[in-house]
Amino acid sequence: MAKTVDLPAFKKLAARKKKIYTSFLRGVHNRKNRNQIDKMALELHTEAFAKIDCLDCGNCCKTMTPTYLPSDIKRIAKHMGMTPKAYTEKYTYVDDIGDVMNRSVPCHFLLPDNKCSIYEIRPVDCRGFPHTNKKSRPFVHSASVNKEFFWRCPAVFHIVDNIYNRVIEGGNKLK
Repeated sequence: MAKTVDLPAFKKLAARKKKIYTSFLRGVHNRKNRNQIDKMALELHTEAFAKIDCLDCGNCCKTMTPTYLPSDIKRIAKHMGMTPKAYTEKYTYVDDIGDVMNRSVPCHFLLPDNKCSIYEIRPVDCRGFPHTNKKSRPFVHSASVNKEFFWRCPAVFHIVDNIYNRVIEGGNKLK
């Protein structure tokens, strides 16, 4: 049964751990046991989402923006009765590396109950968030992304916290 997310308490805990976990994630790809870490991350992903209800939190949509694919823009614009160009001009911008992002946060599709008003047609990036269960892009190879997510998403924090505790505090013994 998923528990309620105490977002203020989570933010305090994540802030306390941010420096050490960011450092850990920077070097995780160099660890000899990275294959075991990837397997552990998949198991912890399932565990995290059994414990955490995203609708109690919504912090991803409150603090981050998805990266839009052209197909996302076309699909969402059609749903909104707009041209892709009009949607892009009104709601998005291109960041310094060429990704198309929301102009503002929180997401303009986030409802007061933390639900998405376009859930059925949401961007691919949102569908896969937080991307911690992808076998094609394992946890270790996504460490640069996870270091941006763990302090914003209680589920990612759960995964990183447990991996860190098992690998570092557990004396490099994986449980």
